[in-house]
Amino acid sequence: MFCLSGTSVTVKEGDDAILPCSLSTNENIQDVRFDWTKEGTEKKVYIHDTGVDRSPALRGRVSRFPDDLKNGNASIRINKVQQEDGGIYTCDFPTRRKTFRIKLVVDSVLKVRNVPGAAEPHVTSHDQINGGVLLQCDVQSGLPKPTVEWQDSNDQIIPSEELQVSEQGGRFHITLKATVEKSGRYHCVTTQEEIKHQAQKEINVHVNEPNTGLIVAVAGVAVGFAVVLAVVILLRRYIKNKKKTNKKESSEPSAQELKPNGEQSV
Repeated sequence: MFCLSGTSVTVKEGDDAILPCSLSTNENIQDVRFDWTKEGTEKKVYIHDTGVDRSPALRGRVSRFPDDLKNGNASIRINKVQQEDGGIYTCDFPTRRKTFRIKLVVDSVLKVRNVPGAAEPHVTSHDQINGGVLLQCDVQSGLPKPTVEWQDSNDQIIPSEELQVSEQGGRFHITLKATVEKSGRYHCVTTQEEIKHQAQKEINVHVNEPNTGLIVAVAGVAVGFAVVLAVVILLRRYIKNKKKTNKKESSEPSAQELKPNGEQSV
């Protein structure tokens, strides 16, 4: 039996993977049986037998290239590759006594995973006396220890308080607090690189910000009142000084009254 190995295919989790397999003779294999198997599994990944196709192990996720069968191409496509799809695959032509081995490598991505120890954040908010809002993120029973961050709507990390961490039975309980002074949407993100798990929880925050229009209006009224008050004070002083002047003038004797008796004007 001829066995060809060494081919490796690397894809990112969630993408489609094409596993290559073809006969060098380029003969028509539309009526030739070939099987795809993954090492370590019992069910066949794909079976092509005299025009009948089946994929017992990955039902609905495997397809071939029908137009290329006449050229000896037995390659298959696996849709939306998952972590567990990684491994060694064999493409076998029983009647030709030829087998090809292909290694599928799956690059895992951070996403929500339903596995033991995967941490889920829970968020709450509390109004502050100084006008800001206190955000609190609690993560329970995380294993391995997760990283926790508060981010804004632009996925930028915002300043936070020091992590509060406790451990019980090998699992981690974490609390992270942050104070924000602007309204908007914020989310707490927890990440566990070791198991490629990442989850987030969002919260919409409304901060009671000062009413600048009202402040300007009040300031305007205050300035206007101060101007009016100043004018009134100045006017009252002017009237008071005027009265004093008039009183003084009325109390002084006239020139005629100051002339000696018997003196007559010429």
